[in-house]
Amino acid sequence: MSKLHLFDMDGTLLHGSAAAVEISGQLGLDREIAELERRFAAGELTPARFAQLACDLWAAELTEAQVAAAFEGAPWLTGIREVWADIRARGERCAVISLSPGFFVERLLAWGADTAHGSRWPSVPIRQPLEPAGILSPSAKVRIADELCVRYGLSRADCVAYGDSMSDAELFAVVPESVAVNADHHVSGLASYAYTGRDLREAYELVRTRE
Repeated sequence: MSKLHLFDMDGTLLHGSAAAVEISGQLGLDREIAELERRFAAGELTPARFAQLACDLWAAELTEAQVAAAFEGAPWLTGIREVWADIRARGERCAVISLSPGFFVERLLAWGADTAHGSRWPSVPIRQPLEPAGILSPSAKVRIADELCVRYGLSRADCVAYGDSMSDAELFAVVPESVAVNADHHVSGLASYAYTGRDLREAYELVRTRE
């Protein structure tokens, strides 16, 4: 039986950071994005409102080169490519689902993810208005997982989720196996397993299908 491995990005594949934080750092906006992140974590901002305010910060200044630098310099867990290569070699599937900008998330396709889903932000440089309907929510992670199951001929029973925070709680609640990766209290009580560290291979080993 095949499996579908569903990975969150911010705080999970990215250790202690998020795409918006890394991008803002390229623009010298560390303090401003930290305040938006604080308000989002406190429930003061919806995903769409957070995205709008972040777009306002970056408007007309952000370049593709800065996005690339943010991606390449981000604090990724080690072993991501190796884990995804093993998953695919075993005939299983791996997907990334993140509330962060699609133009950042989709760069992970080059590392071996079968599919990568992020929010639809305006293209870089940001000169077009943000469409709130394109911004993903925690419940959208469940919807996308279900769509992927249909695509691959699987069901929720075949899914494994990896995440760290409240945006992953709804997905953790509907799949049989989950790994809390450097996680907070929002998912630690829901997860099948918990991992603290900097190597995705170690987290993956908790759920890796044995021969």
